[in-house]
Amino acid sequence: MPDEPAVSPLPSGIRSRHLALHDLNLHILESSPEINPRPGSSKPHLIILLHGFPELSFSWRKVMPPLSQAGYYVVAPDHRGIGRTTSVNSPAGQISFDDDLTPFCMLSLVKDVVSIVYALDYDHVTALVGHDFGSLLAGYCALIRPDIFRSVVMMSAPFPGSPTLRIKSSPSHLSLGEMAARLQDQLATLIPPRKHYTMYYSTRDANAHLLRPPQGLRTFFREYYHAKSADWVANSPHPLPSASASALAELPHYYIMLRDQTMPEAVMNVRHLHEGVPAWLTDEELSVYVTEYSRTGFQGGLNWYRCATDAKWSSELEVFSGKRIAVPAMFISGEKDWGTYQSPGVAESMKERVCERMEDEDFVLIEGAGHWVQQEKSDAVVENLLRFLGKVEDSFMKGDQTNPPI
Repeated sequence: MPDEPAVSPLPSGIRSRHLALHDLNLHILESSPEINPRPGSSKPHLIILLHGFPELSFSWRKVMPPLSQAGYYVVAPDHRGIGRTTSVNSPAGQISFDDDLTPFCMLSLVKDVVSIVYALDYDHVTALVGHDFGSLLAGYCALIRPDIFRSVVMMSAPFPGSPTLRIKSSPSHLSLGEMAARLQDQLATLIPPRKHYTMYYSTRDANAHLLRPPQGLRTFFREYYHAKSADWVANSPHPLPSASASALAELPHYYIMLRDQTMPEAVMNVRHLHEGVPAWLTDEELSVYVTEYSRTGFQGGLNWYRCATDAKWSSELEVFSGKRIAVPAMFISGEKDWGTYQSPGVAESMKERVCERMEDEDFVLIEGAGHWVQQEKSDAVVENLLRFLGKVEDSFMKGDQTNPPI
């Protein structure tokens, strides 16, 4: 298996290799400082970057070199079932809908990230950064193992915290999966009838729809990335008054879909030929996503949503009910990203309840960016990450007792 992403060469300073982790041959991109800037430390501090869906480790290509130039060892993996990461049970990289879901549940994904840390011969991570679904994974990593993940940055998807422990079955004690199913029923009563994208992504047919869209895979990727970026003028995100079906219907069709639509149909024709190719995602860069997903399919990433919307898998997280993220936390999103508001009240809860140490200045909405913020406005993302990291490391140097020194 070749080590570099297909078609487009990696930016200078980024290398590609594989790590052997329990049942995985895990692909990572890495970027190291030329000189360890911290005298007395045997190796540079580690940052791990977790991508979302439908993305790859390649999505961090613009962020990695400047972070390593600032003195950090930066690693971005392809998640299980995605890109060039393969399992011993699926060496060709193809994942079937009928495969065991256990490796894709949240606790298994957290185990994957912990395993990366140890495989790199580290015992902690200075900052764990997650985007989109990677934000949810980063949040759980920090919640469950604060001894390893010393700070966390969640991007483009606010972290809701662990689900409430159900003492009894009642409308006020529903699992995440049960709540998703109930919302789906309510959305179906709207005119026209709707459905939630996470429930659609959990269906058997979703992979085939995404892999063989009517407009072709390249055009679908271009339209999907455009629809969720700041380039699409129809994106005008704002807080919603409630989580009712009627309020959620205000979200774009790539979140609250028409009941009979596929995702490729939901974003079809959002771009016009005269709009050209954005500088943040060239045709050459787009080819990396098209080539990798055409080879593996989308089922590996879709399995995340299946576990999140199925009560069998979401209920196991109730063991962490009431537990808060104790390490320093940051949230970054694009100002034009509906992802900040797609779950009403979650962003506010993340700041005020779920995270013990998220300062107001560390809830950042970057102007001129949409959902793909680290690709659309990488310079601003790097600037905010380095500002946050500076504060985190200063607090450790001053003897902050809430975390062991790094």
